[in-house]
Amino acid sequence: MNLLIILAKVYHKLRIGIHLAPTVTVNLHKRVAQNMDKIKHQSVDQTNQLGFHYFPDTYHYRESDLMTWLPELKTLNAGWLVLQADSDRAIPEPFLSGLQQARITPILQFNLPYDPLPDYKGLRTIIEVYAKWGIQYIQFFNRPNQREFWSTPSWAQSDLVDRFLDRFLPLATMANQLGIVPLFPALEPGGSYWDTAFLRSSLEALQRRNQPQILENLVLSAYAWSHNHPLRWGAGGPERWPATRPYILPTDSEDQRGFYIFDWYQAIAKAVLQKSCPIMLFGAGSPFSPERSGNFQRSESHNQYLLALLRLIDGETVADPEKSDHLLEPLSQEVLACNIWLLSAESNSPYCNQSWYTSVETPTPIVQMVKEWRANGNQRGIRKSMDATWNSPSAEHPIRHYLLLPILETGVSEWYLDVIRPYVRRYRPTIGFSFEEAKMAARVTVIGNARQISEERLSRLRQAGCQVERISGDGISIATQITGR
Repeated sequence: MNLLIILAKVYHKLRIGIHLAPTVTVNLHKRVAQNMDKIKHQSVDQTNQLGFHYFPDTYHYRESDLMTWLPELKTLNAGWLVLQADSDRAIPEPFLSGLQQARITPILQFNLPYDPLPDYKGLRTIIEVYAKWGIQYIQFFNRPNQREFWSTPSWAQSDLVDRFLDRFLPLATMANQLGIVPLFPALEPGGSYWDTAFLRSSLEALQRRNQPQILENLVLSAYAWSHNHPLRWGAGGPERWPATRPYILPTDSEDQRGFYIFDWYQAIAKAVLQKSCPIMLFGAGSPFSPERSGNFQRSESHNQYLLALLRLIDGETVADPEKSDHLLEPLSQEVLACNIWLLSAESNSPYCNQSWYTSVETPTPIVQMVKEWRANGNQRGIRKSMDATWNSPSAEHPIRHYLLLPILETGVSEWYLDVIRPYVRRYRPTIGFSFEEAKMAARVTVIGNARQISEERLSRLRQAGCQVERISGDGISIATQITGR
């Protein structure tokens, strides 16, 4: 009997991926590598980053629902759809396949509690079914940095992050085994346990636990609620707002609690992992969490916010709706999807006044505004070149585009002057060697490596509100990059 118990425990560990046999490990690595190749390809080449949250329940997955909402989603040009998923029954395959055939990628959200422990066996059965149906992205938990996520005894204990990872890792490993990407769950911006601190501690703990496969394929997620801040709030992340700390927001500084939360999360990923991570944005366009937005009333200013947000997702250069002489920074290429809250909800739902449609026959004014914008030729295409569209100087940045060249020990490089000629003829930037002049530009292109123009100087340019890019490498590389723009 004891031998049977031991064998059962070993089998269980093999099933949840704690100890994998060599053959299983090889197959797992191959499957995950193939899947992440798709992710990396999407993050570079997929231009449609626009998504929507579908109904905030699991009752609208019939074929008739698909036929009703698919034309609207296509008219809005949605490429992603966030779906609520039950842990004891699967969303019908025809609904999912219909979305996929229309080139709309489903993202499944399982809002699992910390307590009680999820039914691993039953959940694995459902995830296996989803894997066969081609589902790529699943989120297992929601806002684990919030007090409400935990039972009172669990919240009071120490090592909160490690205890959450004890729940997350078996499910993430299982999803990876099946070729599905498990999103690191979105956190409450700010939150009971400050979200940026929770994320940093989680990444450090994953490294400490020696989880290279999870870290290599990590996809983050974040809630991009506005918190009633301007659309530009927090852009540039901690590099631009270095005085901001967890729980502390100094006067004249900004933090992660806004649309540009992805800049802050990427800064943490780069600091801990020395690399950026793909990221999914949820709840975009909403002022707060759905629970806190119950009394939200739509207004013309909010519709303008949403329209500017959609144009930004489309790759346009956009003026801030609240500060027209301030150009918004483009959406990071690491953002896989930016999902807008909320497509629709039942009339008796507490989220009804937050949705774009009361029913398909009764859209809110923002829907008509977006359809008119689409009909006027602003259709999504290849991401527009920022150099070609950054045409509006402002009082804050009177220079449109500055090409900053290094001064070498031998003086001004004749080679640099020769190699930039095609670029200058095409984009007509202001050319110079002055760091102070460059700070007055909306966009700064830096030629040269970190020894010639330091990263500290680039950080100061970003803090001044400049959009900065560096072109560096050996002579052939720089010439290739310049001519390829």
